[in-house]
Amino acid sequence: MTQVAQDQNFTTTFAVDRTPQEAFEAITDVRGWWSQEVEGVTDQVGGEFDYHFKDVHRCRMRVTELVPGRKVAWLVLDNYFDFIEDQAEWKDTEVVFEISEKDGGAEVRFTHVGLVPQYECYDVCINAWGGYIGGSLRDLINTGEGRPNPKEDGPAPAHQDAATALRARA
Repeated sequence: MTQVAQDQNFTTTFAVDRTPQEAFEAITDVRGWWSQEVEGVTDQVGGEFDYHFKDVHRCRMRVTELVPGRKVAWLVLDNYFDFIEDQAEWKDTEVVFEISEKDGGAEVRFTHVGLVPQYECYDVCINAWGGYIGGSLRDLINTGEGRPNPKEDGPAPAHQDAATALRARA
């Protein structure tokens, strides 16, 4: 898995031994890799959904693009982190998954357009995205089993520990 702050936007890329269509289907199964608490429509253009992790993070997304086997894009409509001052950091940013065929499998490139190193949440956010994208989503594509946040009151996945630790220091 490769992670870079390409053009200031956070990007990470990984390869899987599945087809681009299988990768696309896993990406649109947001409850299967990000959080079982996701509510709303995640697999239709114009659909909106809400994500939350305890009282630490909430956001509302709109699905802006779906190209089967090729691309998924979301627009962040609203966002809240309990551990930063500037609550507008994610607002109007885009989350983009680009899928391509590679070596008989698929390559998934994730870019959070607008998640930049200057953001207060940057280190925590790239750590969390790394766990969700390079861990849970990758596992969902490869094995059919992701590691999403469980329903409320379940244990936090390891990649959420950074946000919890940062919050405790505040």
